This record gives sequence, structure tokens and C-alpha cells, in this order.
Amino acid sequence: VQLQASGGGLVQAGGSLRLSCAASGGTFRAAIIAWFRQTPGKEREFVAAVTWSGGNTVYTNSVKGRFTISRDIAKNTVYLQMQSLKPEDTAVYYCAADPSGTYHLAHEYEYWGQGTLVTVSS
Repeated sequence: VQLQASGGGLVQAGGSLRLSCAASGGTFRAAIIAWFRQTPGKEREFVAAVTWSGGNTVYTNSVKGRFTISRDIAKNTVYLQMQSLKPEDTAVYYCAADPSGTYHLAHEYEYWGQGTLVTVSS
């Protein structure tokens, strides 16, 4: 399975974007699909995760109430709806699937998308 992330772009503070993570070459068989983000010189940071079967979600504190992760089983796609964006949300966003351990640790994930850049201007 290959993951394809898309939807990034330039937006003003307070604006919205929706990121997509589509699976190709198969279907999501992973239990958990997550979004991470990374800025230069920093480690990849957990943003949100969703369970593929039940749709249960979890978020890092800094995005709670602003971001929504969801999945569309028919389209084999996971979304990250981002609202009330802030300049500190600027990063390359990655989707990932199938953690072998703790869901919020990047090194636990086997499959990664290529990343999509989100830039929030002040």
C-alpha cells in the first residue's frame, strides 16, 4: 500500500484547509491512520489519528477544537480538516499508517505518505 498526501497550500491565519491521504495499490488494512507534521530542525510531531474500523479519533492538544480527522472507507481516504489555522501550524504534513506500537510516536509507523506543505501567513 502506498499513501498519497495532498491538499496543502498557502492560507492566511484564521483560514481553513483540508488535507487528504489516499491509499493506492490496496486498501487500508491498518488499524490506525495518523497525521504528523514537521518543521525544519524539529522532530516529526503527532497531530491526530483515527481508527479505520471504528472511526475513533485522538488529537494533540494544540489542534483540539480546530482540526478534525475523518475517514471515508468507500474512497479509502483519510482527511484532516484544519480550521482557524495559525502561523505555528506551518509545517510539512505527513500521513502514516499501521503503527506497531504507540500511535503518537513517528518511529512506530511503517507506511508514510510523501508530505504536503501547509503555510499559514500572519
